Amino acid sequence: MDLFHLLSILIVLSAGFAYINFRILKLPNAIGLMLVSLLFSLGIIALGYVFPDTKRILTSAVGNINFSSLLLEGMLSFMLFAGAIHIKYKDLKSEKLSILLFSTFSVVISTFLIGGATFYLLNALGLPVSFLTALLFGALISPTDPIAVLSILKSAGVSKSLETKIAGESLFNDGVAVVVFITILELAQPGADLGVGSVLTLFGQEAIGGILLGILLGVLGYKLIASIDHYQVEVLITLAVVMGGYTFAHYVHVSGPLAMVVAGLIVGNHGKLYGMSDLTAEYVDKFWELIDEIMNAILFVLIGLELLVINISPTVLLAGGLMIVIALASRYISVWVPALVISLREKITRKTLVILTWGGLRGGISIALALSIPVEYGRDIWVTITYIIVCFSILVQGMTIGKLAKRGT
Repeated sequence: MDLFHLLSILIVLSAGFAYINFRILKLPNAIGLMLVSLLFSLGIIALGYVFPDTKRILTSAVGNINFSSLLLEGMLSFMLFAGAIHIKYKDLKSEKLSILLFSTFSVVISTFLIGGATFYLLNALGLPVSFLTALLFGALISPTDPIAVLSILKSAGVSKSLETKIAGESLFNDGVAVVVFITILELAQPGADLGVGSVLTLFGQEAIGGILLGILLGVLGYKLIASIDHYQVEVLITLAVVMGGYTFAHYVHVSGPLAMVVAGLIVGNHGKLYGMSDLTAEYVDKFWELIDEIMNAILFVLIGLELLVINISPTVLLAGGLMIVIALASRYISVWVPALVISLREKITRKTLVILTWGGLRGGISIALALSIPVEYGRDIWVTITYIIVCFSILVQGMTIGKLAKRGT
């Protein structure tokens, strides 16, 4: 099956799932898509027992997808830029300390807590994994993706401060987590230098290089946009910044995800304020909002289809259930530690920590990273556990965070 027909199938399924959710379920988009995708994949698995050819055809099609190329080198760039372009400087500035600590130290703390617990748990259950691959899982499951819950938090009357903390943390911890993930993935390669100096050099090259490239791309995009007044061309320029910039980042070995976050912030603030007319800004916002919706929809369809080809054992399912508790506990600890520092400047209540923990949904980024893990590193195990955690996160946490936010301490 060629690329066009594969993308056609993904888009048709995504549109169908979104339609079913809008007309029947009427749930927040991410929650509805996850539920319909889950039911679809379970239905196909059941259908495979009756009509084996149906499952065989779909399994063959899914097996031809290069997830690493499609996700890490493609979809992530669009998702991160789309998230960044809607964030305002003034909101980030008001919560800069919280966002900085939650999106960096929290990710690192969570990565090692989850990675360490995963290593001991899986080996105890008879699923041998290396410590580095366990850390790889810790990195991919640590970033939060609370887009689906933001509208619920708004309707629940959550303060602007907490809303900004969640949105800002999600934006930056996605980029940071991807850098940590790629760094660990490089270190897991046979013959890799595991010395502290090499690790710091690799991480620094990815992170600092990505930020500098993002500044360059953002300023270039802003200057080009400011020099004209034609919304079609200006939307096309933002698309070129993402696709061209991410490709360039790949060839110079710096972090494309961080570059996209920084470029999106610059284009979304300086670009809109000084370079775009109101009409252009509206079209740019709507275009990237649609791109974000499409990418997340395709991701949920992909993970549903991936269930057809991975080997799922009762032991892995048990591990996934236990990892839900570990992931939540690690999330709480990872926000509690930075909160000790933040509390020196502002009050951080127990309720705030609970909402940050329960509202820190795992979503599209975690799925994308799990699907990009090489097969030889036990991708089936990691994809299954990630899917279980993401399902619980979106379906259970996403459906209950509104009620939790309305409750008093």
